[in-house]
Amino acid sequence: MRTGNPSADAPAILRRRPVLVTGGAGFIGSNLADRFASEGHDVLIFDALARPGVERNLEWLKKRHPGKISAVIGDIRDEAAVAEVAGEAQAVFHMAAQVAVTTSLADPREDFEINIRGTLNLLDALRKRNERVPLIFASTNKVYGDLADVELDRTNDAYRPRDPGIRAAGIGEARPLNFHTPYGCSKGAADQYVLDYARSFGIPTCVMRMSCIYGQRQMGTEDQGWVAHFLIRALQGEPITIYGDGCQVRDVLDISDAVNAYAAAWKSIEAVQGCAFNLGGGPSNAISLRQLIRHIEDVIGRSVETVYSDWRAGDQRYYVSDTRLVTRALGLKQPVSWMKGVAALADWLREERGLARAGAASRLQAAEALP
Repeated sequence: MRTGNPSADAPAILRRRPVLVTGGAGFIGSNLADRFASEGHDVLIFDALARPGVERNLEWLKKRHPGKISAVIGDIRDEAAVAEVAGEAQAVFHMAAQVAVTTSLADPREDFEINIRGTLNLLDALRKRNERVPLIFASTNKVYGDLADVELDRTNDAYRPRDPGIRAAGIGEARPLNFHTPYGCSKGAADQYVLDYARSFGIPTCVMRMSCIYGQRQMGTEDQGWVAHFLIRALQGEPITIYGDGCQVRDVLDISDAVNAYAAAWKSIEAVQGCAFNLGGGPSNAISLRQLIRHIEDVIGRSVETVYSDWRAGDQRYYVSDTRLVTRALGLKQPVSWMKGVAALADWLREERGLARAGAASRLQAAEALP
């Protein structure tokens, strides 16, 4: 389905070798577009605007970077539209995706079409150019499956691996792939296509298998973007539903650190082409859902109502990225502390949604005092 005409919507920028960001109106995509436009690049956003609220991100980008941001409203499944926007790009950041496990279970065929066929459309458009155009792909930790074989102990309010190596460093890239749920299959297959196009056709590609990214411009929902979703519900005085026991652990990474990693991958693409990296906050930013809710209560100054429900399909009780490889390969700095980052996101959401800011100054001071 085609919803935009690239030549009509953005004729000038298509001739200026832009940085192409598919899904560029979304959370990570809009932050990437902001970074590259701030550095002086022309940025072309290709997005279907299917996710509620993302049009606000696009409006923000255009106002912030007049003349540097152009957009084509189109569908990644539209082969002709994808070929046209990719035709002059100097680099591609592929963020466009179906992002929810629950949606993939409800409509696995659409999940396939967006995540696999859409990615293949983009890869093949670059292959046919016969140029070395970098493509950096947003993959997921779900390629490793539910990690049910990792033995865990429940300590207080969080699961911890019994294996001291995993406990100290997290899950590494040597972990065998094990796709679960249609979402895991579609993102995993796309992940492998991206890597193989480097091997088979010499396209300089790189894959980021992301854990939980959070931060400004995130329109969190129950199905995706859980840190922002928890904050939104808490700030609005609404209950939070926890699927499982709330002791499941994830490593969370502030969007500023994720953008730094993507930018560094482009800069170092000749060295990292054909590589897949686990990208997350690492062991120092590993938290359980219960621990996040306690911190949110501290940040907003009141208790948060929680409701418990059954575990969801494919949910990992523990996933923490081993970030040693990506840190070494890309020269990344120590990531933002999750406590500081969550407090900053709460302030941004409060301002974005026009919510009361009572006590915000004292909370910000408290966050700044954190190590």
